[in-house]
Amino acid sequence: MFEGRAKYIQGEWFKTNAINLLGGIGIGTLIYLFISVTRGRFVQAQIFWTYCLFSVMISFCIMNSIYIVQTLFHLRYDRLSFIIAYYAACLVGMAAGTELANFILSLANGGPYRFFHLHDMLFSTLIVIIVCTISFVYHSQKSALKGQIRQKELDMMRLTQLKTQAELATLHARINPHFLYNALNSIASLIHHDADKAESMTLKLSKLFRYSINQNSEDLVLIRDEVETGVTYLDIEKIRFGDRIAFNLDVDPELMDAKIPRFLIQPLVENALKHGLKNVTEKGSLTIRIRREQELIEIVIADNGTPFPAELQTGYGLQSTYDKLSLLYGDNYQVCIANEPVKQIKILIPLRYE
Repeated sequence: MFEGRAKYIQGEWFKTNAINLLGGIGIGTLIYLFISVTRGRFVQAQIFWTYCLFSVMISFCIMNSIYIVQTLFHLRYDRLSFIIAYYAACLVGMAAGTELANFILSLANGGPYRFFHLHDMLFSTLIVIIVCTISFVYHSQKSALKGQIRQKELDMMRLTQLKTQAELATLHARINPHFLYNALNSIASLIHHDADKAESMTLKLSKLFRYSINQNSEDLVLIRDEVETGVTYLDIEKIRFGDRIAFNLDVDPELMDAKIPRFLIQPLVENALKHGLKNVTEKGSLTIRIRREQELIEIVIADNGTPFPAELQTGYGLQSTYDKLSLLYGDNYQVCIANEPVKQIKILIPLRYE
């Protein structure tokens, strides 16, 4: 990780130096053209290369001075300390660049080198302050704009998360009112001739609603909890259906601590009872099967009732399933609906334990 970070910093350093090299040549060219215009003629080409040399050396030294200061002190653009350090680094870099350029010229011309060229520094100071101020304003505005964009992206992420949580909460909290109506009617009919069974059904209904409310508002729950809720729901429905339907539960014990979306199974079981098995008078069968398929969880709700129509309408139960899976897994899930060889809804989702 540190090696990758070092390579990134090194790459940025080379990139910045390359940009400053081109910028130095550009500034040298502008100075040369400005002097040529003021004199009414192009001055010697040697002067052009001299200006370019000074501009490149000063740009190189200023950039590296700023880089060193920023690396050592990690100053921010919006602080007075950075502004002071920035201009100090610019002036130090200008002085170092001026001397370095004069040293290179003395070597090229074969003459002696003398330290501290005040006249050259005074000439460069005004240009350096103007150019560095423009650069500072540009980069500070760029940094501020990036900060605003980053903040807006974070705000959008928070809004998306809140929207997702609100949508999931709505899906979790919704219980089919017809189921509640039928359950209460069944309880009412049991009160006079089987009070114990009515009490048991009432407690199960209370348990089911307590699970639907879920004070922790978890989006994913243990399979053992989801299965228990499915069993509780089936226990309530057995009062209505009696012996007409056999309920089968087939869950891999090793998956009991895996996690799946809350209230995923119950709406599908309700759909099977409401649409597939409602007219079955005997030997009905409804199976909940949960198995592991490599790194996936396979959830199957199968029944031997009325086949799915060719043009399947996605009612609340099936639509809520699609909505939950989409919100929690994006495109990383599958829903397969089939009538042959067995009528079933099969869901494949990633295996997760936390």
